[in-house]
Amino acid sequence: MTSINTNSSAMTALQSLQSINSSLDETQSRISTGYRVAEAQDNAAYWSIATTMRSDNQAMSAVVDSLGIGAATVDAAYTGLDATKDVLSEIKAKLTTATSDGVDKTKVQGEIEALQEQLKTISDSASFSGQNWLSNTDASADKQIVSSISRDSTGSLTVGAI
Repeated sequence: MTSINTNSSAMTALQSLQSINSSLDETQSRISTGYRVAEAQDNAAYWSIATTMRSDNQAMSAVVDSLGIGAATVDAAYTGLDATKDVLSEIKAKLTTATSDGVDKTKVQGEIEALQEQLKTISDSASFSGQNWLSNTDASADKQIVSSISRDSTGSLTVGAI
């Protein structure tokens, strides 16, 4: 009777099965993570590149989120400006009416003052996420929206704003 330790065919088959099992474990790890290079030991150079790309991808997601907030802020300001334009048209009509003979100018002035208060209300309420681009309470501060992210040849990131 031959022992499995001395049977060379059995030893070769066992080594083949161990190699297949190791490859299967590696493939299963890649499938479960979704990455071809999941760890530095898989391939250090590819892992470094993949890590940088994953980081850049997360930064791009942050830029997309920032652009969404910026778009909503601009939309709030635009809606306020559109409402302001309509109120200014009413004021213009009132002023045109006031130039006619026989019109009670004090009543027209009272209506214009009410419309001016409406303009102030529109300006104060045109805000989104704590930012109001129409109110003049913080006129000295520049308004910016994050618009891009780029990596230069040295590898450093630059965040662009408009």
